[in-house]
Amino acid sequence: MQKLLFKKVNKVIFSLLLSVLFVLPASLVEAQNSVQKNQLKFGRLLRLVDGYYVDSVNVDDLTEKAIVYLLSELDPHSVYISKEEVEKMNEPLKGNFEGIGISFNIFKDTLLVTTTISGGPSEKVGLRAGDRIIEVDNKMIAGIGLKNSDVFDMLRGDKGTRVDLKIMRKHEKDLLDFTIIRDKIPIFSLDASYMLNESTGIIKLNKFSATTTKEFLTAINQLKKENLKNLILDLRGNGGGYLKTAIEISDQFLKNNDLVVFTDGLHDPKREYRATSKGSFEKGNLVVLVNENSASASEIVSGAIQDWDRGIIIGRRSFGKGLVQKPYFLTDGSMVRLTTAHYYTPSGRCIQKPYKDGLKEYRQDYIHRITSGEMFNADSIEFDQLQKYKTLVNGRNVFGGGGIMPDIFIPMDTSSHYQYINKLRRKNIINNYVLDYVDQHREDLKSSYPEFQQFEKNFKVTSNMIEDIVARGKKEEIEKDDASLAFAEKMIKKEVKAFIARDIFSRNELYKIYYKDDEVILKALAVLKNQNEYNNLLVNTEH
Repeated sequence: MQKLLFKKVNKVIFSLLLSVLFVLPASLVEAQNSVQKNQLKFGRLLRLVDGYYVDSVNVDDLTEKAIVYLLSELDPHSVYISKEEVEKMNEPLKGNFEGIGISFNIFKDTLLVTTTISGGPSEKVGLRAGDRIIEVDNKMIAGIGLKNSDVFDMLRGDKGTRVDLKIMRKHEKDLLDFTIIRDKIPIFSLDASYMLNESTGIIKLNKFSATTTKEFLTAINQLKKENLKNLILDLRGNGGGYLKTAIEISDQFLKNNDLVVFTDGLHDPKREYRATSKGSFEKGNLVVLVNENSASASEIVSGAIQDWDRGIIIGRRSFGKGLVQKPYFLTDGSMVRLTTAHYYTPSGRCIQKPYKDGLKEYRQDYIHRITSGEMFNADSIEFDQLQKYKTLVNGRNVFGGGGIMPDIFIPMDTSSHYQYINKLRRKNIINNYVLDYVDQHREDLKSSYPEFQQFEKNFKVTSNMIEDIVARGKKEEIEKDDASLAFAEKMIKKEVKAFIARDIFSRNELYKIYYKDDEVILKALAVLKNQNEYNNLLVNTEH
């Protein structure tokens, strides 16, 4: 009897297994058949075009255009990357490339070394800022209409390979010969890190790369030695990067096991990412700065900070990218970055802005924000009431469906007088003036101001320097605008001084000057100065 019962049970289990095997995958089998059928269809079309079309065609080019169009029909962030572009695309996020280790500018049709990267191969052999590279591997490169892409092709290369340079240096009669062995060169994602006052520090990140967490930890540990109590994290203009890095940076501020973000997609099941107990700044007041160009990983960090009522967000509504892309290589070494999931902040909001009206309309979003008045007045922003959520500690209202809305809104300044200085910037007048000025006065500047503090306190941008910039603008058909110049002169002087500081000292010093009267940072400092205001902002449900 028991044996008979056992056989019946086994038969039922076997029948169930068969039904699972043959019934459940039916939709998958149908999808695979559809892909295979259309794959054959497209292949036949290419063969017909190649064999019978009236004119000669480039089948590779047609295929790439078809791929680009197909992906554009899916969403704004699924993209095709050619084989040639793959390596260049990966360099900034990998955190390094292989080359000789210089920053450069093409100035007066000559390759000018603006800085040598500390510890890099160029610094080791004695290359200096201000040197002009005249020949590379016995090939003359001065006065030939050099482009940035040409410089990359000539000077970058595999670690361990050799490049021979001929250098023109001031006060040297003959060209100098240098042989440089290429090496790995770091690409830094941290622009600046310093104390703004006795208790408040700032860290500015330009991307979320493979090295960002290490850079951040080094910076914050140094700031702690300088009595860090309050931190301003500047993510303005930060377009994102690695999801993993965004989670690691969020982890520095959140408590153990706090949800940072979760992802979910049709073929990519829900995954939660949580903070650990290793946060380097879990206590202490925190302000995060964002704007319309803060996207993706920046929004993961600012969204997690806001949802856990961990800090204050200041600035303007962020970009609104809530889609996760994964890279997939194609047969020829090219790649597609395919959207596989949405990501959601801890409260459950997806901050991806709508893209149902197509790619062209999606790319016009910045213009729409300008014309709608959103960039100038927080009241002009319309929130989708169906996407209202509550922060997880204090229950403040927050919204999904289009970026992270800051707790304190700072409008964009759009004075018409900006047009003059923007024309100078677009024509690179100010930057080229600084390159020329530093080139002529480098030794004097370094001897007069051996320390940045002396330069910051004592160096003045004179009226004669401004007149020289105006004259250079006229040569580029930028007519002097007296009213705009009166408005912008202070701004131009600050920019010139900041650029000189960058070339004489470092990028960190550029921001110490450039951010001195930054409206958003001044507001952040005011909030951090008043603990009651800071605390009230974290419980106030109104923006």
